[in-house]
Amino acid sequence: MAKFDLETMVEVLKAVGEPTRLRLIALLSAGDLTVSDLTDILGQSQPRISRHLKLLSEAGLIDRYQEGAWAYFRLRDEGPPARLVRQILAHASLEDSALERDVARLAAVKQARAEKAEAYFAQHAGEWDQMRRLHISEAEVEECLVSLIGNKPVQNMLDLGTGTGRMLLLLKDVYRRAVGIDASRDMLAVARANLDAEGLTRAVVRLGDILNLPLESEDFDLVIVHQVLHFLENPDEAIAEAARVMRPGGRLAVIDFAPHDLEYLRADHAHLRLGFSHQAMEDWMQEAGLDVEKVIDLPFAAASEPSLTVTVWLARDPRRLVAGGNEKTFARSV
Repeated sequence: MAKFDLETMVEVLKAVGEPTRLRLIALLSAGDLTVSDLTDILGQSQPRISRHLKLLSEAGLIDRYQEGAWAYFRLRDEGPPARLVRQILAHASLEDSALERDVARLAAVKQARAEKAEAYFAQHAGEWDQMRRLHISEAEVEECLVSLIGNKPVQNMLDLGTGTGRMLLLLKDVYRRAVGIDASRDMLAVARANLDAEGLTRAVVRLGDILNLPLESEDFDLVIVHQVLHFLENPDEAIAEAARVMRPGGRLAVIDFAPHDLEYLRADHAHLRLGFSHQAMEDWMQEAGLDVEKVIDLPFAAASEPSLTVTVWLARDPRRLVAGGNEKTFARSV
């Protein structure tokens, strides 16, 4: 069991030593919630909830993420204060009447989220089904990706253009922590509903620009870019940004289409690029400092009409950590 210094223990206990704040911590340990969600669950005013959240944030216990006009809060994953408060929560009685009510109301909030996400998904299901009919099944693509990545655990995974959060769910047994980034708040709502349904709290989704990620450099062991690059004018910049946030020895998996001539995808499905050649993708990866390890084409052999070939690229950051005094230094593998 982790040990904590006296100052940390006092500050954490002061921060959570109030019923509403402890209830907030318990709720935020279950995933992302807005102030509106929390006022509905706790039946307290918005100013009161906001004041408690400010105190918890100042104590280093929660994170705040802005998505347009909405702000989401979540119990922090890392750091001594967060570890201590998670131990406190582990000893809370699930039969406490206040916590029981909170859990029931939280379930209602998540159900409303799921219904809204389902409505959005149903609205666009036709166009997504049309795209899926053009290429090999998603199940076969996912099987190839899982086989390439393997089952060796990674600390941090990043899914760029997370969409419905499918990659976060598919690879949940591989990572300890994962972040999904998407530029669409509607898609993030779908992803959150899917994570809620799975009870997966080790993954979070955030609003962000794939070309200007709101993330620190060298923080991720595995980065996934699944069917995103063909929507971008400058996909090479996305590859470079993915490489920036990768740790030495980290891997990048890109799944997209091989070159094709289905011009109608530009107008009907907003595709800016009609696929990518092996050479173009490998050039971009090498320019970003990555070594290409594997490339697999997955043609749609059963198609009787024009179809798409899905390609999977796997690259690695060739740097490795080298012991060097009190600082981290890197060396290029040979």
